[in-house]
Amino acid sequence: MKALVTGVAGFIGSTLAGQLLDRGATVTGLDCFIDYYPRPIKERNVAALTCRPGFSFLESSIQQADLHALLKDTTHVFHLAAQAGVRKSWGRDFEIYTVNNIEATQVLLEAVSQFPIERLVYASSSSVYGDRVSIPMREDALPQPVSPYGVSKLAAEQLCYLYWANFKVPTVALRYFTVYGPRQRPDMGFHKFLRAAHRGEPITVFGDGEQTRDFTYVGDAVSATIAAGERGTPGAVYNIGGGSRVTVNHVLELVGRVVGKPVVLRREPEQKGDMRDTYADTSRARAEIGFAPTHTLEQGLAAEYAWLCSVPELL
Repeated sequence: MKALVTGVAGFIGSTLAGQLLDRGATVTGLDCFIDYYPRPIKERNVAALTCRPGFSFLESSIQQADLHALLKDTTHVFHLAAQAGVRKSWGRDFEIYTVNNIEATQVLLEAVSQFPIERLVYASSSSVYGDRVSIPMREDALPQPVSPYGVSKLAAEQLCYLYWANFKVPTVALRYFTVYGPRQRPDMGFHKFLRAAHRGEPITVFGDGEQTRDFTYVGDAVSATIAAGERGTPGAVYNIGGGSRVTVNHVLELVGRVVGKPVVLRREPEQKGDMRDTYADTSRARAEIGFAPTHTLEQGLAAEYAWLCSVPELL
């Protein structure tokens, strides 16, 4: 495999690149270091890859990159580059999401359509579903996102499908459900919860804490991503969830157990765009790409906390 990984400096992208290298793939990483969170964190992720044989890195946006040069002889594209964040996607900031999530995907697909690649795997999100679909969420449900971020991810997902339908670009979309684990972004819930508990600071909880999420360990999400690149059905969409659907309040109990300290809570009102519940029906991914999550939530939280403790500046 000769892979191009966009968003390679990010949480999932850097973990994916590492696993691909472990499997003997040649990996070219692309990232423009969007300033959504501190650049040194992303540079640390890339530094863990640049010392490894078979890896090369280019700092560039997708729109500015020489995609024809990057795609020459490439067998697989893993498209993880995106502007993240539900709560930041409102108002004037939405333009950032249209440029980095929708336009960048279209530019990449247009370039890929000129090459005979085996798969393009697109990292979508459970945010595309919204709050009006049945639980567990199935890929054939009508998506009605409740945030601008979710709209941008769904639009890019649809672009992937139309390039398959019209140009036979072998796209596969994965709807990740709340991925966590080592290298998780500092704006994400588990990172913030573990850091606050370690410091003995209050943990901010939006709403009553009874909202539920299907939490997915990053190693399981990455294994599914590679499997989709090898065996995913072109044009298909797969839910990737860890099978750990629990309330936020239960997560906080586990955080206290992992850190070894009681947690202090600070309640805030619900945030616009936050979904009430997520839970993935993963039967399609299990049947077609052999998806089988292996990490329990407590094991994954312990792994993320151990990683945080190994990088003192993050705590």
